[in-house]
Amino acid sequence: MKPNRDDNRSVVLDREVQKVEPPSLYRVVLLNDDFTPMEFVVMVIQEFFHKDQETATRIMLQVHMEGKGVCGIYTHDVAATKVDQVVEISRKSGHPLQCMMEEV
Repeated sequence: MKPNRDDNRSVVLDREVQKVEPPSLYRVVLLNDDFTPMEFVVMVIQEFFHKDQETATRIMLQVHMEGKGVCGIYTHDVAATKVDQVVEISRKSGHPLQCMMEEV
């Protein structure tokens, strides 16, 4: 705000318009491997990305057939957290499932 002075020596503040841009978005992507069971991938998609059985299966098949599949689009912090969660549960379960994020 910029102060302006009027005749009585009081201060009047003018509003400055601030431009606020929406945050950058990131895709969370699962990558195909030859070892992680399809059922585990479906479970991960349902649990961490809140997809129904049909959608999770479709994403899993996309990962399997095309090499990668998008599970969701989120802000940076949410996407990074989901990547960490997927990698952590995969390693704890003994699977090499890879998860990454890429800017939209």
